[in-house]
Amino acid sequence: MSRIGKKPVAIPAGVTASMGDGTLSVKGPKGELTMPMSDLISYEMKDEGLSVMPANKSKEARAFWGMQRTLVQNLVTGVTEGFTKVLEITGVGYRANAQGRNLKLQLGYSHDVDFAIPEGIEIKTPDNTTVEITGIDKQKVGQVAAEIRRWRKPEPYKGKGIKYRGEYIFRKEGKKK
Repeated sequence: MSRIGKKPVAIPAGVTASMGDGTLSVKGPKGELTMPMSDLISYEMKDEGLSVMPANKSKEARAFWGMQRTLVQNLVTGVTEGFTKVLEITGVGYRANAQGRNLKLQLGYSHDVDFAIPEGIEIKTPDNTTVEITGIDKQKVGQVAAEIRRWRKPEPYKGKGIKYRGEYIFRKEGKKK
């Protein structure tokens, strides 16, 4: 039995969930998100919220159960609160600046990196070394953060690069003299 899957997803006030044509649609104050429903999982609205249960006793249905419940919870959280990832840039001369729908990164290359911000994502740069990525879709926010980080991953010798806030970089020792 999935401990996560057993709990119903609470639908707060101001949020509506509807099922139809094989998709689950959730509308809230921040927007609307949809997700395709799996045939291995049965979804039903109850008084306490949206209940997710395996449709049959197969191993695949039980394996999908907890993940599908978490995906539904992410839809509800996204339309009510949204998701945020914060990147920190470390290195001499490394900077970031949001300009309209572009993010200009100076990362020690001979040219500046221009990153086009996708639809549904908002990027702020409170200072030159911090990038805040916000949106209602958790997967999209994480993907954008990973694409930005890919331009200059943190290296283990000096710790320079782009890292997630709270990420710890294991530093290697240099040569012994």
